[in-house]
Amino acid sequence: MTNHPLPLNRGRVFLTELVAAPATRTVALLALCAAYIQGPLTKIVDFTGAMAEMDHFGLHPTAFFAIAVIVFELTASAMVVSGIGRWAGALALAGFTLLATFIALRFWELPPGMDRMMATNAFFEHLGLAGAFVIVAAIDLTKGAGK
Repeated sequence: MTNHPLPLNRGRVFLTELVAAPATRTVALLALCAAYIQGPLTKIVDFTGAMAEMDHFGLHPTAFFAIAVIVFELTASAMVVSGIGRWAGALALAGFTLLATFIALRFWELPPGMDRMMATNAFFEHLGLAGAFVIVAAIDLTKGAGK
């Protein structure tokens, strides 16, 4: 059997071009920010529900915190996706995610069972999401938003 590295090189070049394409980067950043775009839009459509959510987590005054979360999430997401202050938006969303995770997903306080398992999974998924935002910030700070 003869070793033919050429097809592998072509495949690697294709994947590199695909992954590095501006459209791929934009779609990936939109996907990363999806929860921070969908969440505030849902809060805008159901502002009473947004205030109930703030009340559930002990955040008062509820209207103030609901508006603050809506503005924050949409602004930080726009920064990440647009590249304008990407590193700052990404770090802000990383910090927000960690804070919200420790407020909303305290799985260690739940009794064993399905609810605890689901909260545990969501907790660690959110840690991964925060880590992804830190990576976005690091790339932006070290290579620049346009690269």
